[in-house]
Amino acid sequence: MKREYHKWYSQNLEKEMELLVFGFSGEKVLFFPPRMGRFYDYENWKIIASVEQKIKKGELQVYCVDSVDLESFYNSFKDPGYRIYRHIQYENYVIEEVLPFANLQNSNKNIVSAGCSLGAYHAVNIAMRHPTLFSKVVGMSGRYDLTKSNGYFKDLLSGFHNDFVYFNMPNQYLKNLDDQNLLNQLSKMNIILAVGKEDVFLESNYKLCNILQEKGIPHHLFEWQEEAHRACYWRTMVNLYF
Repeated sequence: MKREYHKWYSQNLEKEMELLVFGFSGEKVLFFPPRMGRFYDYENWKIIASVEQKIKKGELQVYCVDSVDLESFYNSFKDPGYRIYRHIQYENYVIEEVLPFANLQNSNKNIVSAGCSLGAYHAVNIAMRHPTLFSKVVGMSGRYDLTKSNGYFKDLLSGFHNDFVYFNMPNQYLKNLDDQNLLNQLSKMNIILAVGKEDVFLESNYKLCNILQEKGIPHHLFEWQEEAHRACYWRTMVNLYF
């Protein structure tokens, strides 16, 4: 299986960022790491190995991007205004740097946004905010409003709220979306959500699905047994949904 390591200085983040690329052709998958995770986690956890045959056949090319979660949502040393600002810088890095890089590597027009745990939030949020750029989104074990406490998962913005927060929480901004062009674009995207029936984020997934249903946006929600919020489940999920 073709594997490449890349590193460059990000102008948006003002730091060096790393990523791994698996494969040579096919649909491009931007794979966001789990909560506070790294670009090599999915390889180490053998999640990439679960789709190795699709990669070898040229059906998929997977870009495992890094995160800055410890500098944004999980940065308790900074105020919430900075946390959301750092997240926006991260999104700009993905849109303005990673995507153009991927398009230079592979001309396939189909781009999938995917992730597990907090990576599912990143995947769904960026795809919903930029539906013209993505053909498909896969969110596994995710929560889609980081300002809502769920079990031992706290509000990551400490009660802070402004327009930047609002427009980066899918369960907030999507319910009020009335731009028909954006709704049409979202309707063209293949939207897949998967979550365990015992996951504390189950309600968040159903809320997102209810919003999409009210907007007439096709989507799929797959409810798994148990919590299903672990790598052993994600290995199976990616093979089914990628």
